[in-house]
Amino acid sequence: MNVLPCIHTANVRQLFINLNEIARKLRRDLRIRFISLRMVAVFAAVAITLIGSAGRDSIIYAAIAAIYLIVVTFLTGMFLASRLTRPLTCFAVLDAIFVACVLYEHILGTPITSDHGLTTAGLVIPFILLSHIGMNLSGRLIIIFSAIVLTAWVTMLGLMAFRHEIGEPGTFLDAFFNLDLGLALSFGFAAISTCLLAVDHSQTRRRALKIDRWRHNLARFFSPLVVAHLQEAGNALDLKRRPAAIMFVDLRDFTSYAETTPASQLAGVLAEYRRLVAGTIFAFGGSVDKFIGDGVMAVFGQPTAAEDDAERALACAVELIALLNEWKPLSDPDGSVFQVGIGLHYGTIIGGVLESGYHDEFTVIGDAVNVAERLESLTKELGASLVVSSALLTQTQKGTLTGPWIWKNAVALSGRRFPIDLAYLPREKYLASTDAGAVRISGNRQWRGEKPSGTAASVRQPESPS
Repeated sequence: MNVLPCIHTANVRQLFINLNEIARKLRRDLRIRFISLRMVAVFAAVAITLIGSAGRDSIIYAAIAAIYLIVVTFLTGMFLASRLTRPLTCFAVLDAIFVACVLYEHILGTPITSDHGLTTAGLVIPFILLSHIGMNLSGRLIIIFSAIVLTAWVTMLGLMAFRHEIGEPGTFLDAFFNLDLGLALSFGFAAISTCLLAVDHSQTRRRALKIDRWRHNLARFFSPLVVAHLQEAGNALDLKRRPAAIMFVDLRDFTSYAETTPASQLAGVLAEYRRLVAGTIFAFGGSVDKFIGDGVMAVFGQPTAAEDDAERALACAVELIALLNEWKPLSDPDGSVFQVGIGLHYGTIIGGVLESGYHDEFTVIGDAVNVAERLESLTKELGASLVVSSALLTQTQKGTLTGPWIWKNAVALSGRRFPIDLAYLPREKYLASTDAGAVRISGNRQWRGEKPSGTAASVRQPESPS
């Protein structure tokens, strides 16, 4: 079984090429969508400008629209060719200048004796382009566009009122505080509202990204079901008693290996090992409680217990043995092979958030944790790959453990008053049996190889845990 398939340099290069191609296509699609929406807004503004020029100097409006379209086409080409720095800002400034030119023709471009008020068509143009800018959900662009338009608008109204004051003294205030100023203020309020929506969207997006990063960090240690529970539970994660299966995983002789191994190589081996173990635990619905060097503590039944916690834990342990016995770290050029020891126990734990005042920890404590750790330590003494307590075996479906299992009764554990019954897989016999395809866990639906032959050893589970 090739756990971590060798990735050749050519494959890595092709992977990056594919990722770059995907990113390039996404950027192209976004550009095309942006340009499509922009063209709709531009042509709508130009059409309204030309329609609204009826009865006025149409040549000037046509010239303004033509120049605007030429510049838009040029900037669009630069944008598609990725040769335009800060393209959205350039478009926003261009649109604001176009609106200012239209406003100038309505307000100041006619003699003082002529009608110089905004028409309906002229009024619509600033709001159309404001809506288009607002679709980018960028408060900065909205501020740039609306600030230019509003400043030009109010300034031209002031100049128009000053012209009236020169021709007819005492009419400045009446000429300035009129309907056109109210329309300018309405545009300003619309711009402020659009800007607030964009800012709110940006804040919501940042919060969503923060939650997503938090969920990603949780997913590095817990299974997806546990992550979902933690998100929904909020602060309601007080310590509670519940049954659970506890697993301790440890690599044999890893300490001596670490003494002579370069730090970078050691870090790479540990990273591969942890990814392999954590991924397998998650696949069986467990969660990683903590990493301790090359040791891993996993829990099946935290934060909520399930009827099949023991079965999934046992199936996960057998799968981990199979994977780790064939694992050859890619980060180790010498091709070192490691042996694994796993202790597995089922009992009552206290699980939840353990507060310390400085660093809170979502963990489990209790006698079941200590027993599982002692069982893992026994793998060295027994020469076993897996040591399982009878308390866990009796929680699985009624049946037999078929294969090279050995049963031991009344085994004393260090630091514990009462002995326990257990079963274990001898390391050498297990490796030989897996080559012959004769390891089975009845009731767990996890197989290694073909169905065992009739000569395989059989150990029946006890009727009740010790």
